[in-house]
Amino acid sequence: MRKTLLFCLLLASCASAPAQTTDATLPPYLTGTPAATSTPNVLPPDTPIPTSTMQVYIIEEGDTLSEIAEKFKIPQADLIAANPDVNPNALPIGGTLFIPDPSAPSAAASTPTPEPVPVTQAACHPTADSGNWCFALIQNNTPNPLENVSAQITLLDETNNAITSQTAYLPLDIIQPNEALPVFAFFPNTPANVNSQIQLLSAMQGDGSRYLPASLDNTSAEINWDGRTATLSGQIHLPAESNAATEVWVAAVAYDAIGTVVGLRRWEGGGIQPGGTINFEFQVSSIGGEIEAVKFYVQVR
Repeated sequence: MRKTLLFCLLLASCASAPAQTTDATLPPYLTGTPAATSTPNVLPPDTPIPTSTMQVYIIEEGDTLSEIAEKFKIPQADLIAANPDVNPNALPIGGTLFIPDPSAPSAAASTPTPEPVPVTQAACHPTADSGNWCFALIQNNTPNPLENVSAQITLLDETNNAITSQTAYLPLDIIQPNEALPVFAFFPNTPANVNSQIQLLSAMQGDGSRYLPASLDNTSAEINWDGRTATLSGQIHLPAESNAATEVWVAAVAYDAIGTVVGLRRWEGGGIQPGGTINFEFQVSSIGGEIEAVKFYVQVR
């Protein structure tokens, strides 16, 4: 018997980016019992050395990290250190960069302290090719949207010795107030029985002004009989009073019966005119237990 679940969660999102329709996904590895932690092993964020206030730069089309560093007369390594959540090879148009003070003793120490938001869940799922997909669920308990969210996930062996670590990112650029999204990372060539340790690297409160007030309508998650995949569909609507959108992202997070994240997928669409609507349809697969519920989030710029 197929189960049909209806959900409608709203995130909002504005800025400019090239219109495109792509489909990014996590490989649907179907494996055994995940190593989930009801009380995540969370380290406190590092406290940076106080420095003078940093500038904030909005990334424009065609920008490169080296050109931005040259523009502000700072070493490129310091710019990367001040923005650990930004991929130097894929700068997000409309995203923000912190520009450290070149006169400070250590520009890298200018990285702002992350907002002290809770990590409510951590889970690693072993894969068929001797790897692990790991998730850490970040809850926004602040009154404002959270942006530039990243965390370090460290894998520990049975004696709590560190095996490896990676920086994990959200599927979207923003978490709205009272919502939660997982950061995720894949660890190849790691043992099946691992524990995870989470440390928040970056999370800053924003005003959401770069995002348009889109809504999700008629969302549906039709879960397959074996609980391993779900077919997702719905509509994204842009209000008539909004500006035109050039980038649309829909994230779907799959949960098992005890509320553990077991799957994640992001759908990317093109532009929407004010008052317009576009349809989406894609699938999410479980990399852990059976899918019991799916939640939707939308980001529009």
